[in-house]
Amino acid sequence: MTGLRYVYAVCRPFGAPLQSQLKGVAGDPPRVLTHHGLIAVVSHVPERDFAEEPLRRHLEDLDWLTETARAHQSVIDALTVVTTPLPLRLGTVFRDDSGVRVMMEAREDDFRRTLDRLEGRVEWGVKVYAQPQPEDSGAPAQKAASGRDYLRQRRMSVRASEDMWKQTEEFAEHLHAALSAYADDSRLHAPQNPALSGVSGRNVLNAAYLVSRRDSEEFVELVDRSKDETKLSSPAIRVELTGPWAAYSFAGEES
Repeated sequence: MTGLRYVYAVCRPFGAPLQSQLKGVAGDPPRVLTHHGLIAVVSHVPERDFAEEPLRRHLEDLDWLTETARAHQSVIDALTVVTTPLPLRLGTVFRDDSGVRVMMEAREDDFRRTLDRLEGRVEWGVKVYAQPQPEDSGAPAQKAASGRDYLRQRRMSVRASEDMWKQTEEFAEHLHAALSAYADDSRLHAPQNPALSGVSGRNVLNAAYLVSRRDSEEFVELVDRSKDETKLSSPAIRVELTGPWAAYSFAGEES
């Protein structure tokens, strides 16, 4: 099949085969391209969709972007089962195999350092949300409450809400400190916008943790214990765990 080369990740050689039915972006099965003892996992994509101009237009098409991101992630997930991949950015495309090799040559030292740092590790995501509790709608007898009573109730409601935010933020700080001490590395991301994520509640903590595979079970148990504690002590706090993922948040050279 002719076409451009879409690159998913760079990794070290691995012995286990990928899933036989695995399809990549544009439906083409991923294959490996070897250069100086490193592997780029690539597939062929049509120029009509992935050349510079059409790709720029497509990246503004939410449906197309969602489908492409899902295919991209399916390949990364399959790689994470058999090796430690260094995932590249969505939409990384080159003209041909030679272009991929030139890129690998230019970034070889960085790739090797990063792969050494990520070897045997995965990324876990932890989010903490402050979930406002439903306000008392008020009994019929309160309908005639004076303006002064109403303002007093509002102040009490605002104070309770502020206390809940503070409690959640303190919990998130303590949880992040505990998880960071357990993980090999951590990253704090910007809180998610609920209007964009569609998730209820205010996102107080949005963090990623780099954890060795052998320690992942204990890491998950630590997060699960915090979930159980918040259910009993503060139902307004919600903890969400995702993973294990390829180490997207740690793929750069800044750490």
